[in-house]
Amino acid sequence: MNPAVTSRLRRFNMIMGAFHLIQGIAMIFLATQVIQNIAQFKPQITQFYLSFNQQTKALEVVSRDLFQLPFGILVASFLLISALAHALISLPAKLNAIYAADLAKGINRFRWFEYALSSSIMIVLIATLFGIQDIVSLILIFVVNAAMNLFGLVMEQLNSGKTKGQVNWGPFIWGSVAGIAPWAAVFIYMFGNGNFDQVPWFVWAIVATYFIAFNLFPVNMVLQYKKIGKWQDYLYGERTYIVLSLVAKSILAWLVLFGAMQPA
Repeated sequence: MNPAVTSRLRRFNMIMGAFHLIQGIAMIFLATQVIQNIAQFKPQITQFYLSFNQQTKALEVVSRDLFQLPFGILVASFLLISALAHALISLPAKLNAIYAADLAKGINRFRWFEYALSSSIMIVLIATLFGIQDIVSLILIFVVNAAMNLFGLVMEQLNSGKTKGQVNWGPFIWGSVAGIAPWAAVFIYMFGNGNFDQVPWFVWAIVATYFIAFNLFPVNMVLQYKKIGKWQDYLYGERTYIVLSLVAKSILAWLVLFGAMQPA
């Protein structure tokens, strides 16, 4: 890849990483030092299991408290993980060279690993806001969302070097199916009581923001593989991913934090 292009992309990643880092630090400060609502908001994570009732002589579902989720810190980690990923592909020369070599082949493994971790943390946090607080459900939501992102990596690896007419869309399709599952769970909890007029404003804002962001990332991928307009250049799609990531994560993180600030 052209050294000048590599240098500009490296600088661009450093700038975007700095934006993530500043916001993450600000959130930690707010969550620990300034806004008590955030520091005190720690959803109780529970575990359901079967226990034999000696009186009824039957197995019954019971629950126990496991731990409290440090919500504010985890919202900040959502942005700090992104900042770390940008730093890893920008600062160490060896990793930057791997990043550039991968981009020349139409692949960015760093992106998908980072998305698998950071976006899975965010969807778990959103799920707890909607009342999903049992450990099994949260683990499954995390893993399925991570799998959705790793399908994106498989999509790039499988189609590296292929022309528009040779693209295998299988990973894209199955990744989309996996991505729907966590939100199906969230919507079931969200609309469980049917009293939509009682749903707080920030809930609708989170849903709308994530829905738009959720769809823009696959749209970017489709444009890349369809080679439409400026997306004929893989690097244009790469820059679009970076901008989408910053904008979507920033809006979501602050909305979720505001959600934690609301009165009980």
